[in-house]
Amino acid sequence: MSQPLAVGGATRATVGAQERTQARKRADLSTGKRGQWWRFLLVLVVTFIVIIPILAVLYLSVQPGLGSSATGFTFENFTAVLSQTDVLLWLGNSLGVALVVVVVAVAVAAPAGYVLSRLRNRLVSTYSLILFVIQSLPVVTAAIPLFITFAALNLVNTLQGVAIIYIGSTMSVAIWMMAAYFDSIPISLEEAAWMDGASVFGSFTRIVLRNSLPGILSTAIFSFLLAWNDYLIALLFLQDSSKYTLPVGLNTFFQQNAANWGYVMAVAVIMMLPPVLVFACLNRYFSVGGIGGSLAGR
Repeated sequence: MSQPLAVGGATRATVGAQERTQARKRADLSTGKRGQWWRFLLVLVVTFIVIIPILAVLYLSVQPGLGSSATGFTFENFTAVLSQTDVLLWLGNSLGVALVVVVVAVAVAAPAGYVLSRLRNRLVSTYSLILFVIQSLPVVTAAIPLFITFAALNLVNTLQGVAIIYIGSTMSVAIWMMAAYFDSIPISLEEAAWMDGASVFGSFTRIVLRNSLPGILSTAIFSFLLAWNDYLIALLFLQDSSKYTLPVGLNTFFQQNAANWGYVMAVAVIMMLPPVLVFACLNRYFSVGGIGGSLAGR
């Protein structure tokens, strides 16, 4: 009789241990859900605080401006700034400069970042250190020397001169961004291509670049935003109103004693649209997983 009782006691002890384990799991799950709700509420509050200025700009842009006879919701501010001012010209200038900066920055940063990622020697390390130092210096520190140099080259008051400055100020960060993404691509992929007869340039273009779309897009967006949002350099180097970019053109709507805030907010909305469209169109091309498992099983 003692053996069945012992077996029964062991069974009850096992069942009790399982029940306690399940109870702890339910308690941990409940605690985790409460923690997730707190984090969600915190993110929601921070997002709401950040988005309040954007909502204010959108609201004021559709309200009647100075001297308007309209009441309530209206689009006359947009109609006025598009038809009676040079906003479309400034928008074209900004888009042209930003696109040139993006193309040149990506075209130069991709091979330079590849060199930083794949070569490890004293020369490359020195080059990386120089890039880091340049990255830490604000472009405003070189504004006066650049102005003197560009005046001698007849590049002041030209969109080409502004684009050159943007490209130079973008390049160091763009190269670092491309090198960081190339580090995530296994070199074994290139070695396999070399064994199949591909050259270094061929493996770079066919293997590395084809698998670096998220990194290329990140670099392109960074370059685009730097050129699109800059105000100081454009203000210093552009003197003719027909050469203004949109941030400098927006400043012309502020008068000495008053400002038509309806017009200002309408131009601000127009200025926000291209970055929003860029993120909306390119968001689906970003990936987080990478290609680290592409050689699994080899």
